[in-house]
Amino acid sequence: MFYNVFNLLISSIFGRKIVKMKNSIGVFICFFIGIITVNSQTIEDIINQVDIDSLTLTIREFSGEVETEVNGNLVTILNRQQANNDLAADYLVEKFQEFNNITVVDQSFNTNGRNIVATQLGYTNPNDIYIICAHYDSVANYCADDNASGTTAVLEIARILSEQCLDNTIVYALWDEEEIGLRGSNFYANLAQNNNDNILGVLNIDMMGYDGDDNNEFDIDVRQGDASSIAMGDDIVAILNTPAYNFTLNVNVVNPGTSASDHASFWNRGFPAVLVGESWETNDQTPFYHSSGDRFSTLNLPYYHELTKLIMGYMVTKGGLTAINNLVTVNTNSLTANETGATYQWINCNTGMPIAGETSQTYMVTTTGNYAVEITNAICTETSACITVDLLSVTEFDLLTNVTLYPNPVSTTLFIELPEHNSANYKIHNINGQEVLNGIIKNKTEEVAIAAIANGVYFIEITVDTKKVIQKFIKK
Repeated sequence: MFYNVFNLLISSIFGRKIVKMKNSIGVFICFFIGIITVNSQTIEDIINQVDIDSLTLTIREFSGEVETEVNGNLVTILNRQQANNDLAADYLVEKFQEFNNITVVDQSFNTNGRNIVATQLGYTNPNDIYIICAHYDSVANYCADDNASGTTAVLEIARILSEQCLDNTIVYALWDEEEIGLRGSNFYANLAQNNNDNILGVLNIDMMGYDGDDNNEFDIDVRQGDASSIAMGDDIVAILNTPAYNFTLNVNVVNPGTSASDHASFWNRGFPAVLVGESWETNDQTPFYHSSGDRFSTLNLPYYHELTKLIMGYMVTKGGLTAINNLVTVNTNSLTANETGATYQWINCNTGMPIAGETSQTYMVTTTGNYAVEITNAICTETSACITVDLLSVTEFDLLTNVTLYPNPVSTTLFIELPEHNSANYKIHNINGQEVLNGIIKNKTEEVAIAAIANGVYFIEITVDTKKVIQKFIKK
Protein backbone atom coordinates (compact mmCIF):
# COMPACT_ATOMS: atom_id res chain seq x y z
CA MET A 1 0.00 0.00 0.00
CA PHE A 2 1.22 3.53 -0.72
CA TYR A 3 1.16 4.69 2.91
CA ASN A 4 3.40 1.77 3.87
CA VAL A 5 5.73 2.46 0.99
CA PHE A 6 5.85 6.14 1.87
CA ASN A 7 6.69 5.46 5.51
CA LEU A 8 9.30 2.92 4.50
CA LEU A 9 10.93 5.38 2.16
CA ILE A 10 10.92 8.04 4.85
CA SER A 11 12.53 5.74 7.37
CA SER A 12 15.19 4.08 5.31
CA ILE A 13 15.39 4.20 1.55
CA PHE A 14 15.22 7.70 0.15
CA GLY A 15 18.55 9.04 1.21
CA ARG A 16 19.62 12.55 1.82
CA LYS A 17 16.74 14.47 3.31
CA ILE A 18 12.98 14.79 3.54
CA VAL A 19 11.48 18.26 3.64
CA LYS A 20 7.85 19.15 4.41
CA MET A 21 6.60 21.99 2.28
CA LYS A 22 6.05 25.38 3.83
CA ASN A 23 2.65 27.02 3.51
CA SER A 24 3.25 29.60 0.79
CA ILE A 25 -0.01 30.98 -0.51
CA GLY A 26 -1.51 31.25 -3.93
CA VAL A 27 -0.81 33.93 -6.48
CA PHE A 28 -0.80 37.71 -6.29
CA ILE A 29 -3.78 39.44 -7.94
CA CYS A 30 -4.29 43.19 -8.33
CA PHE A 31 -7.73 44.58 -7.47
CA PHE A 32 -9.23 47.98 -7.99
CA ILE A 33 -13.05 48.42 -7.84
CA GLY A 34 -15.73 45.93 -8.90
CA ILE A 35 -16.72 42.33 -8.37
CA ILE A 36 -14.34 39.52 -9.37
CA THR A 37 -13.61 35.90 -8.57
CA VAL A 38 -10.20 34.23 -8.63
CA ASN A 39 -8.55 30.81 -8.80
CA SER A 40 -11.31 28.87 -10.51
CA GLN A 41 -12.01 25.22 -9.82
CA THR A 42 -12.90 23.68 -13.17
CA ILE A 43 -10.45 21.57 -15.15
CA GLU A 44 -10.59 24.12 -17.95
CA ASP A 45 -9.65 26.98 -15.65
CA ILE A 46 -6.82 25.01 -14.06
CA ILE A 47 -5.46 24.23 -17.54
CA ASN A 48 -5.52 27.95 -18.26
CA GLN A 49 -3.54 28.72 -15.11
CA VAL A 50 -0.43 27.34 -16.85
CA ASP A 51 1.50 30.58 -17.19
CA ILE A 52 3.91 31.32 -20.04
CA ASP A 53 5.82 33.88 -17.94
CA SER A 54 6.35 31.34 -15.17
CA LEU A 55 7.50 28.70 -17.68
CA THR A 56 9.83 31.17 -19.38
CA LEU A 57 11.53 32.31 -16.20
CA THR A 58 12.01 28.80 -14.81
CA ILE A 59 13.39 27.31 -18.01
CA ARG A 60 15.81 30.22 -18.44
CA GLU A 61 17.01 29.80 -14.87
CA PHE A 62 17.34 26.03 -15.08
CA SER A 63 19.15 26.06 -18.43
CA GLY A 64 21.69 28.65 -17.26
CA GLU A 65 20.53 31.56 -19.39
CA VAL A 66 20.01 33.80 -16.34
CA GLU A 67 21.13 33.82 -12.74
CA THR A 68 18.95 32.39 -10.02
CA GLU A 69 19.13 31.95 -6.26
CA VAL A 70 20.10 28.59 -4.74
CA ASN A 71 21.03 28.05 -1.10
CA GLY A 72 20.86 31.82 -0.57
CA ASN A 73 23.42 32.59 -3.30
CA LEU A 74 23.10 34.01 -6.80
CA VAL A 75 24.28 31.28 -9.16
CA THR A 76 24.15 30.17 -12.79
CA ILE A 77 23.09 26.57 -13.47
CA LEU A 78 25.11 26.28 -16.66
CA ASN A 79 25.71 22.53 -16.68
CA ARG A 80 23.67 19.58 -15.39
CA GLN A 81 25.86 16.62 -16.33
CA GLN A 82 25.39 13.79 -13.85
CA ALA A 83 28.69 14.27 -12.01
CA ASN A 84 28.21 18.04 -11.80
CA ASN A 85 24.54 18.73 -11.11
CA ASP A 86 24.10 19.08 -7.35
CA LEU A 87 23.36 22.77 -7.84
CA ALA A 88 20.53 21.84 -10.21
CA ALA A 89 19.17 19.28 -7.74
CA ASP A 90 19.27 21.82 -4.91
CA TYR A 91 17.36 24.28 -7.12
CA LEU A 92 14.63 21.68 -7.69
CA VAL A 93 14.29 20.95 -3.98
CA GLU A 94 13.89 24.64 -3.23
CA LYS A 95 11.33 25.09 -6.01
CA PHE A 96 9.18 22.27 -4.64
CA GLN A 97 9.50 23.74 -1.15
CA GLU A 98 7.60 26.81 -2.34
CA PHE A 99 4.45 24.76 -2.91
CA ASN A 100 1.66 23.68 -0.56
CA ASN A 101 0.50 20.14 0.25
CA ILE A 102 3.67 18.48 -1.03
CA THR A 103 6.36 16.40 0.65
CA VAL A 104 9.75 16.35 -1.06
CA VAL A 105 12.29 13.53 -0.98
CA ASP A 106 15.90 14.01 -2.09
CA GLN A 107 16.61 10.41 -3.13
CA SER A 108 20.24 9.31 -3.40
CA PHE A 109 20.68 6.14 -5.42
CA ASN A 110 24.46 6.01 -5.97
CA THR A 111 27.52 8.18 -5.31
CA ASN A 112 26.35 11.04 -7.53
CA GLY A 113 22.74 10.23 -8.45
CA ARG A 114 19.89 12.23 -6.90
CA ASN A 115 16.24 11.89 -7.84
CA ILE A 116 14.06 14.76 -6.60
CA VAL A 117 10.61 13.36 -5.87
CA ALA A 118 7.65 15.39 -4.58
CA THR A 119 4.44 13.69 -3.45
CA GLN A 120 0.96 15.18 -3.12
CA LEU A 121 -1.20 12.65 -1.29
CA GLY A 122 -4.73 12.12 -2.54
CA TYR A 123 -7.45 12.74 0.03
CA THR A 124 -9.90 10.09 -1.23
CA ASN A 125 -7.67 7.41 -2.77
CA PRO A 126 -4.12 7.95 -1.46
CA ASN A 127 -2.97 4.54 -2.72
CA ASP A 128 -3.95 5.33 -6.34
CA ILE A 129 -0.80 6.91 -7.78
CA TYR A 130 -0.15 8.89 -10.96
CA ILE A 131 3.39 10.02 -11.79
CA ILE A 132 4.44 12.94 -13.95
CA CYS A 133 8.18 12.92 -14.53
CA ALA A 134 11.16 14.16 -16.53
CA HIS A 135 14.92 13.82 -16.31
CA TYR A 136 16.91 16.87 -15.30
CA ASP A 137 20.47 15.79 -16.11
CA SER A 138 22.11 16.83 -19.38
CA VAL A 139 25.10 16.03 -21.59
CA ALA A 140 26.32 19.61 -22.26
CA ASN A 141 25.87 23.21 -21.17
CA TYR A 142 22.39 24.78 -21.40
CA CYS A 143 20.34 21.89 -22.85
CA ALA A 144 17.11 23.90 -22.69
CA ASP A 145 15.04 21.43 -24.70
CA ASP A 146 16.77 18.30 -23.35
CA ASN A 147 15.45 18.39 -20.75
CA ALA A 148 14.99 21.68 -18.96
CA SER A 149 11.74 21.87 -20.94
CA GLY A 150 10.28 18.73 -19.36
CA THR A 151 11.62 19.58 -15.91
CA THR A 152 10.07 23.05 -16.04
CA ALA A 153 6.70 21.64 -17.13
CA VAL A 154 6.68 19.27 -14.13
CA LEU A 155 7.45 22.19 -11.79
CA GLU A 156 4.72 24.37 -13.31
CA ILE A 157 2.11 21.63 -13.01
CA ALA A 158 3.15 20.99 -9.40
CA ARG A 159 2.92 24.73 -8.64
CA ILE A 160 -0.70 24.84 -9.77
CA LEU A 161 -2.01 21.46 -8.62
CA SER A 162 -0.45 21.81 -5.17
CA GLU A 163 -3.10 24.45 -4.46
CA GLN A 164 -5.88 21.91 -5.09
CA CYS A 165 -7.29 19.03 -3.06
CA LEU A 166 -7.10 15.91 -5.23
CA ASP A 167 -8.75 12.51 -4.93
CA ASN A 168 -5.66 10.58 -6.04
CA THR A 169 -1.97 10.84 -5.26
CA ILE A 170 0.29 12.71 -7.68
CA VAL A 171 4.05 12.11 -7.68
CA TYR A 172 6.15 14.82 -9.36
CA ALA A 173 9.45 13.06 -10.13
CA LEU A 174 12.63 14.53 -11.61
CA TRP A 175 15.16 11.86 -12.50
CA ASP A 176 18.94 11.99 -12.52
CA GLU A 177 21.33 10.03 -14.76
CA GLU A 178 18.86 9.38 -17.57
CA GLU A 179 21.57 10.26 -20.07
CA ILE A 180 23.82 7.41 -18.89
CA GLY A 181 21.30 4.61 -18.75
CA LEU A 182 17.98 5.65 -17.13
CA ARG A 183 19.58 5.01 -13.74
CA GLY A 184 17.42 7.26 -11.57
CA SER A 185 14.08 6.09 -12.94
CA ASN A 186 15.24 2.46 -12.89
CA PHE A 187 16.05 2.77 -9.20
CA TYR A 188 12.66 4.27 -8.38
CA ALA A 189 10.65 1.87 -10.55
CA ASN A 190 12.42 -1.11 -9.00
CA LEU A 191 11.50 0.11 -5.51
CA ALA A 192 7.92 0.69 -6.58
CA GLN A 193 7.68 -2.83 -8.00
CA ASN A 194 9.19 -4.42 -4.88
CA ASN A 195 6.76 -2.51 -2.67
CA ASN A 196 3.71 -3.26 -4.85
CA ASP A 197 2.90 0.43 -5.37
CA ASN A 198 -0.41 0.93 -7.15
CA ILE A 199 0.92 3.14 -9.96
CA LEU A 200 -1.94 3.73 -12.40
CA GLY A 201 -0.04 5.84 -14.91
CA VAL A 202 3.39 7.36 -15.57
CA LEU A 203 3.57 10.34 -17.95
CA ASN A 204 7.20 10.93 -18.88
CA ILE A 205 8.20 14.18 -20.62
CA ASP A 206 11.45 14.32 -22.58
CA MET A 207 12.09 17.26 -24.95
CA MET A 208 8.88 19.18 -25.55
CA GLY A 209 9.93 22.67 -26.65
CA TYR A 210 10.99 22.44 -30.30
CA ASP A 211 8.60 22.77 -33.25
CA GLY A 212 10.66 23.81 -36.23
CA ASP A 213 7.87 23.77 -38.82
CA ASP A 214 5.20 25.38 -36.58
CA ASN A 215 2.66 22.63 -37.26
CA ASN A 216 2.04 21.92 -33.56
CA GLU A 217 2.68 18.20 -33.92
CA PHE A 218 3.75 16.16 -30.91
CA ASP A 219 4.27 12.48 -30.15
CA ILE A 220 2.75 10.10 -27.61
CA ASP A 221 4.91 6.98 -27.48
CA VAL A 222 3.03 3.91 -26.25
CA ARG A 223 4.19 0.35 -25.68
CA GLN A 224 3.25 -2.12 -28.38
CA GLY A 225 0.88 -4.78 -27.09
CA ASP A 226 0.47 -3.09 -23.70
CA ALA A 227 -3.22 -2.29 -23.27
CA SER A 228 -2.65 -0.05 -20.24
CA SER A 229 -0.04 2.07 -22.04
CA ILE A 230 -2.24 2.35 -25.11
CA ALA A 231 -5.19 3.34 -22.90
CA MET A 232 -3.09 6.14 -21.39
CA GLY A 233 -2.40 7.43 -24.88
CA ASP A 234 -6.11 7.26 -25.69
CA ASP A 235 -6.91 9.26 -22.55
CA ILE A 236 -4.47 12.01 -23.51
CA VAL A 237 -5.97 12.16 -27.00
CA ALA A 238 -9.44 12.45 -25.44
CA ILE A 239 -8.25 15.47 -23.41
CA LEU A 240 -6.75 16.93 -26.58
CA ASN A 241 -10.04 16.57 -28.44
CA THR A 242 -12.26 18.02 -25.70
CA PRO A 243 -13.88 21.06 -27.41
CA ALA A 244 -14.01 23.19 -24.26
CA TYR A 245 -10.22 23.12 -23.90
CA ASN A 246 -9.52 24.57 -27.37
CA PHE A 247 -6.15 22.89 -27.89
CA THR A 248 -4.40 23.61 -31.20
CA LEU A 249 -2.02 20.62 -31.12
CA ASN A 250 -1.80 17.72 -33.58
CA VAL A 251 -0.95 14.29 -32.20
CA ASN A 252 1.06 11.35 -33.49
CA VAL A 253 0.47 8.19 -31.44
CA VAL A 254 3.66 6.18 -31.95
CA ASN A 255 3.20 2.42 -31.60
CA PRO A 256 5.66 0.88 -30.99
CA GLY A 257 7.13 3.81 -29.13
CA THR A 258 10.76 4.40 -28.32
CA SER A 259 12.26 2.89 -25.18
CA ALA A 260 15.01 5.53 -25.03
CA SER A 261 13.72 7.49 -22.05
CA ASP A 262 12.58 7.05 -18.47
CA HIS A 263 9.10 5.66 -19.18
CA ALA A 264 10.86 2.44 -20.27
CA SER A 265 11.93 1.84 -16.65
CA PHE A 266 8.23 1.53 -15.78
CA TRP A 267 7.35 -0.46 -18.91
CA ASN A 268 9.95 -3.01 -17.90
CA ARG A 269 8.25 -3.53 -14.54
CA GLY A 270 4.68 -3.76 -15.75
CA PHE A 271 3.49 -0.23 -14.96
CA PRO A 272 1.41 1.75 -17.50
CA ALA A 273 3.51 4.55 -18.98
CA VAL A 274 3.84 6.82 -22.01
CA LEU A 275 6.32 9.35 -23.36
CA VAL A 276 5.08 12.79 -24.45
CA GLY A 277 7.26 15.23 -26.38
CA GLU A 278 8.11 16.94 -29.63
CA SER A 279 7.69 15.04 -32.89
CA TRP A 280 10.65 12.75 -33.48
CA GLU A 281 8.20 10.64 -35.48
CA THR A 282 8.13 13.31 -38.21
CA ASN A 283 11.83 14.25 -37.81
CA ASP A 284 10.91 17.60 -36.21
CA GLN A 285 13.15 17.26 -33.16
CA THR A 286 15.68 19.91 -32.16
CA PRO A 287 18.72 20.00 -34.47
CA PHE A 288 20.79 20.96 -31.41
CA TYR A 289 20.26 17.62 -29.65
CA HIS A 290 22.96 16.78 -27.08
CA SER A 291 24.92 19.99 -27.70
CA SER A 292 25.44 23.38 -26.10
CA GLY A 293 23.51 24.84 -29.03
CA ASP A 294 20.34 23.64 -27.31
CA ARG A 295 19.45 27.11 -26.03
CA PHE A 296 16.29 28.83 -24.84
CA SER A 297 16.24 30.97 -28.00
CA THR A 298 15.66 27.85 -30.16
CA LEU A 299 12.40 26.90 -28.42
CA ASN A 300 8.92 27.51 -29.79
CA LEU A 301 7.26 29.06 -26.74
CA PRO A 302 3.60 29.05 -27.89
CA TYR A 303 3.95 25.35 -28.77
CA TYR A 304 5.68 24.60 -25.48
CA HIS A 305 2.99 26.46 -23.54
CA GLU A 306 0.20 24.59 -25.34
CA LEU A 307 1.79 21.18 -24.77
CA THR A 308 2.28 21.93 -21.06
CA LYS A 309 -1.42 22.85 -20.84
CA LEU A 310 -2.39 19.54 -22.43
CA ILE A 311 -0.25 17.60 -19.95
CA MET A 312 -1.84 19.62 -17.15
CA GLY A 313 -5.27 18.63 -18.50
CA TYR A 314 -4.38 14.95 -18.27
CA MET A 315 -2.85 15.22 -14.78
CA VAL A 316 -5.68 17.21 -13.21
CA THR A 317 -8.23 14.85 -14.77
CA LYS A 318 -6.47 11.80 -13.37
CA GLY A 319 -5.76 13.51 -10.04
CA GLY A 320 -9.46 14.26 -9.62
CA LEU A 321 -10.58 17.56 -8.11
CA THR A 322 -12.31 17.09 -4.77
CA ALA A 323 -15.59 18.82 -3.99
CA ILE A 324 -14.22 22.01 -2.48
CA ASN A 325 -14.43 25.49 -3.98
CA ASN A 326 -11.64 27.93 -3.16
CA LEU A 327 -13.10 30.75 -5.26
CA VAL A 328 -13.36 34.15 -3.60
CA THR A 329 -15.78 36.89 -4.66
CA VAL A 330 -14.49 40.44 -4.21
CA ASN A 331 -16.92 43.36 -3.90
CA THR A 332 -15.15 46.65 -3.18
CA ASN A 333 -13.79 46.00 0.35
CA SER A 334 -15.54 42.70 1.13
CA LEU A 335 -14.12 39.25 0.39
CA THR A 336 -16.48 36.26 0.40
CA ALA A 337 -15.48 32.61 0.13
CA ASN A 338 -17.72 30.88 -2.39
CA GLU A 339 -17.65 27.55 -0.55
CA THR A 340 -20.63 27.32 1.81
CA GLY A 341 -21.02 25.22 4.93
CA ALA A 342 -17.28 25.09 5.61
CA THR A 343 -14.97 26.56 8.22
CA TYR A 344 -12.88 29.59 7.28
CA GLN A 345 -9.73 31.36 8.38
CA TRP A 346 -8.70 34.59 6.70
CA ILE A 347 -4.97 35.14 6.28
CA ASN A 348 -2.72 38.15 5.89
CA CYS A 349 -0.58 37.16 2.90
CA ASN A 350 2.15 39.66 3.75
CA THR A 351 2.88 37.86 7.00
CA GLY A 352 1.47 34.43 6.20
CA MET A 353 -0.36 34.58 9.53
CA PRO A 354 -4.07 34.07 10.29
CA ILE A 355 -6.08 37.20 11.12
CA ALA A 356 -7.37 36.86 14.68
CA GLY A 357 -11.12 36.41 14.91
CA GLU A 358 -11.72 36.45 11.15
CA THR A 359 -13.38 33.06 10.69
CA SER A 360 -16.58 34.04 8.88
CA GLN A 361 -17.37 33.33 5.24
CA THR A 362 -17.05 37.07 4.50
CA TYR A 363 -14.18 39.31 5.56
CA MET A 364 -14.58 43.11 5.49
CA VAL A 365 -11.27 44.70 4.56
CA THR A 366 -10.43 47.95 6.31
CA THR A 367 -6.78 48.31 5.29
CA THR A 368 -5.15 48.02 1.89
CA GLY A 369 -3.32 44.70 1.80
CA ASN A 370 -3.06 41.13 0.53
CA TYR A 371 -5.52 38.53 1.80
CA ALA A 372 -6.46 34.88 1.35
CA VAL A 373 -8.80 32.41 3.03
CA GLU A 374 -8.16 28.87 4.21
CA ILE A 375 -11.28 26.77 3.61
CA THR A 376 -11.89 23.43 5.31
CA ASN A 377 -14.76 21.09 4.56
CA ALA A 378 -15.35 17.46 5.50
CA ILE A 379 -12.79 16.27 2.95
CA CYS A 380 -9.78 18.56 2.98
CA THR A 381 -8.39 22.08 3.29
CA GLU A 382 -7.54 24.49 0.47
CA THR A 383 -6.21 28.03 0.50
CA SER A 384 -7.44 30.60 -1.98
CA ALA A 385 -5.17 32.77 -4.06
CA CYS A 386 -3.89 35.94 -2.43
CA ILE A 387 -5.93 38.99 -3.38
CA THR A 388 -4.60 42.53 -3.24
CA VAL A 389 -7.40 44.84 -2.07
CA ASP A 390 -6.52 48.45 -2.76
CA LEU A 391 -9.13 50.86 -1.39
CA LEU A 392 -9.00 53.39 -4.20
CA SER A 393 -11.34 55.94 -5.72
CA VAL A 394 -12.45 55.64 -9.33
CA THR A 395 -10.38 58.67 -10.36
CA GLU A 396 -7.21 56.78 -9.54
CA PHE A 397 -7.59 54.69 -12.67
CA ASP A 398 -6.32 57.71 -14.61
CA LEU A 399 -2.92 57.15 -13.07
CA LEU A 400 -2.58 53.82 -14.92
CA THR A 401 -1.99 55.54 -18.26
CA ASN A 402 0.57 57.99 -16.85
CA VAL A 403 3.01 55.57 -15.21
CA THR A 404 5.69 53.86 -17.31
CA LEU A 405 7.82 50.96 -16.08
CA TYR A 406 10.83 49.69 -18.07
CA PRO A 407 12.64 47.53 -19.04
CA ASN A 408 10.50 44.45 -18.39
CA PRO A 409 11.98 41.88 -17.84
CA VAL A 410 14.73 43.70 -15.97
CA SER A 411 18.10 42.61 -14.61
CA THR A 412 19.67 45.42 -12.58
CA THR A 413 17.90 48.80 -12.83
CA LEU A 414 14.16 49.44 -13.09
CA PHE A 415 13.07 52.85 -14.41
CA ILE A 416 9.81 54.48 -13.28
CA GLU A 417 8.44 57.43 -15.27
CA LEU A 418 5.73 59.51 -13.58
CA PRO A 419 3.69 62.61 -14.31
CA GLU A 420 4.37 65.82 -12.36
CA HIS A 421 3.76 65.14 -8.68
CA ASN A 422 4.25 66.48 -5.17
CA SER A 423 5.13 63.20 -3.50
CA ALA A 424 5.54 59.58 -4.60
CA ASN A 425 6.91 56.32 -3.27
CA TYR A 426 7.05 52.66 -4.22
CA LYS A 427 6.84 49.25 -2.60
CA ILE A 428 7.91 46.02 -4.33
CA HIS A 429 6.30 42.69 -3.33
CA ASN A 430 7.21 39.18 -4.41
CA ILE A 431 4.62 36.74 -5.76
CA ASN A 432 3.74 35.67 -2.19
CA GLY A 433 2.88 39.26 -1.21
CA GLN A 434 6.03 39.84 0.87
CA GLU A 435 7.60 43.30 0.64
CA VAL A 436 11.20 43.14 -0.60
CA LEU A 437 12.01 46.81 -1.41
CA ASN A 438 10.57 50.27 -0.87
CA GLY A 439 11.61 53.83 -1.37
CA ILE A 440 10.76 57.46 -2.17
CA ILE A 441 10.44 58.61 -5.79
CA LYS A 442 12.12 62.00 -6.09
CA ASN A 443 12.23 62.52 -9.86
CA LYS A 444 9.93 62.20 -12.86
CA THR A 445 12.20 59.35 -13.99
CA GLU A 446 13.39 57.33 -11.01
CA GLU A 447 15.98 54.54 -11.06
CA VAL A 448 15.41 51.58 -8.72
CA ALA A 449 18.33 49.20 -8.15
CA ILE A 450 17.00 45.63 -8.03
CA ALA A 451 20.12 43.56 -8.73
CA ALA A 452 20.12 42.25 -5.16
CA ILE A 453 16.65 40.67 -5.24
CA ALA A 454 16.15 37.11 -6.47
CA ASN A 455 14.91 36.37 -9.97
CA GLY A 456 11.16 36.00 -10.21
CA VAL A 457 7.82 37.72 -10.70
CA TYR A 458 7.21 40.91 -8.68
CA PHE A 459 4.57 43.57 -8.22
CA ILE A 460 5.40 47.23 -7.67
CA GLU A 461 2.88 49.44 -5.86
CA ILE A 462 3.43 53.09 -6.78
CA THR A 463 1.72 55.84 -4.76
CA VAL A 464 1.56 59.26 -6.41
CA ASP A 465 -0.09 62.08 -4.44
CA THR A 466 -2.22 59.51 -2.53
CA LYS A 467 -3.21 57.67 -5.74
CA LYS A 468 -1.93 54.15 -6.26
CA VAL A 469 -1.21 51.80 -9.14
CA ILE A 470 0.20 48.24 -9.12
CA GLN A 471 2.18 46.83 -12.03
CA LYS A 472 3.86 43.48 -12.65
CA PHE A 473 7.47 42.97 -13.71
CA ILE A 474 9.94 40.11 -14.01
CA LYS A 475 13.42 40.20 -12.49
CA LYS A 476 15.78 38.03 -14.53
